Amino acid sequence: MPISGFPNPGSEDEESRQGEPTKAESTLPATASETSPDNPWPLQLLSRKLKTHIERAPAAWIEGQVIELNRRGGSAFVTLRDTDAEISLPASLWSNVLDRHKMPLERGSRVVALVKPEFWLKTGRLNMSIKDIRPVGLGDLLARIERLRQALGAEGLFSDSRKKRLPLLPHRIGLITGRDSDAKKDVLRNAALRWPAVEFAVREVAVQGVTAVGQILAALKELDADPHVDVIVIARGGGALEDLLPFSNEELVRAVSAAATPVVSAIGHEADHPILDDVADLRASTPTDAAKRIVPDVAEELARVRQAASSYAAAWDASWTAKRIDSTR
Repeated sequence: MPISGFPNPGSEDEESRQGEPTKAESTLPATASETSPDNPWPLQLLSRKLKTHIERAPAAWIEGQVIELNRRGGSAFVTLRDTDAEISLPASLWSNVLDRHKMPLERGSRVVALVKPEFWLKTGRLNMSIKDIRPVGLGDLLARIERLRQALGAEGLFSDSRKKRLPLLPHRIGLITGRDSDAKKDVLRNAALRWPAVEFAVREVAVQGVTAVGQILAALKELDADPHVDVIVIARGGGALEDLLPFSNEELVRAVSAAATPVVSAIGHEADHPILDDVADLRASTPTDAAKRIVPDVAEELARVRQAASSYAAAWDASWTAKRIDSTR
């Protein structure tokens, strides 16, 4: 009995037979560019050509997040969303493919799936058929991050020779951080305490989720192009491994490496170590630490000035006294 929404497993031969050319086709245009209002293709001919073309595509493993999952008897329908962009893909699979794993998939699960495009001739529908689907665990994510870290390191992206020196006293600091986040408050407050005259160009962005990478990249590009920005800080507080994944994204890591402005990474806590830490010109253990390392402490600097002035005065007095003694001999 055929399953609603799915082609009958025995219907493939029937569709193939429907795709056999007829004698009348020999008088039809050979290509789409040769069709015209007076000499069109029958709809079925276009559909058969689409089916042949689409089903030549090989199956591909893709990664995404399950945002919809519905079972209907022996079949199932899922919608996968890209992990770094607002792009989704509906797909279908047989329930026994889902049942291969001990841990049931659910909405929010991160997965890899083997997907093959299919074209249903009778309805003219494109279907993405999932041949295999597997959950992605924390161990898989960590292993993937480490493989990427090793590959980028082998390219020399983390070399000390590529690190740019931070300015001694930046006039304006670019800050990329979460909207009204504690990380933002920590950087602004501690930097102002150390050097009240410091200026900031703040760009508030998503720091986790599917839009994070795109928003961080846009903010980085904008601040890097601003000639008044002397250093850029990318900051967010701690979080779970999944929350910090945007800061190990290859596209973001390469953009930071290519930036002309020095970049400081201030992500999470001391134990957190996204790949951004490796490529940045300076790694701060926390947002608070970043504030302390990008601007000098005005009180310390004034103390140094007073000490230098005192030392100079003492040396001048000693020199003047020595000259007076010599002049009296």
